[in-house]
Amino acid sequence: MAQAAPSKTRSRRSPPRGRAATRAPTHRRGRIAAIAVVAVLGAGAGAVIAGVGPLGEAVKEITLPLRHEDIIRQQAADKNLDPALIAAVIYQESRFRDQTSRAGARGLMQITPETARFIADDSGGTQFTQADLATPQVNISYGAYYLRYLLERYDGDVALATAAYNAGETNVNAWVLAAGGEDDFDASEDVPFPETRQYVHDVADRRDQYRDRYSDELGL
Repeated sequence: MAQAAPSKTRSRRSPPRGRAATRAPTHRRGRIAAIAVVAVLGAGAGAVIAGVGPLGEAVKEITLPLRHEDIIRQQAADKNLDPALIAAVIYQESRFRDQTSRAGARGLMQITPETARFIADDSGGTQFTQADLATPQVNISYGAYYLRYLLERYDGDVALATAAYNAGETNVNAWVLAAGGEDDFDASEDVPFPETRQYVHDVADRRDQYRDRYSDELGL
């Protein structure tokens, strides 16, 4: 690189800027672009978590599905139940998939033949057959009926009602007695079955999630 000849007149010269200084604008542009990318990605991740937009809706449908919300709303109104509670129980029982367990529990709310017969007799369902449990309308109707029955049985205590939905009234009655009564019962301590303890906790957690994410769909 050719050098300019020195001048006889000394002039004040700016300090040399060096490579880093001369390239600073490029680096700044790079940093700004990187920050913009991070911001876009962060906004996208936030939308996914919040269930906003097509991708967020798809992720919400996978992680916390909801089906038959019209039936859930109908049965919640008919049985005076929180629709989010019905949705939470369905999620814990079947993930909204029609299936039959090894114990013979059927449908979205996993109702056993014995429980179905009790509900049919108690509700006057004289035309009921076990095959009807494969129908979402009947299954959710019977499951909601049983939830209402259990809530009345345990004076509105959701933890006791959901524990009984999972483990049966006989077990829950014994646990309540051992705890010294319903007022002293604590599901996190007085339920000896790990599966039922987790079930009660998860239903409560899912209920809050359904209320938060599907308030419009559930009519909340």
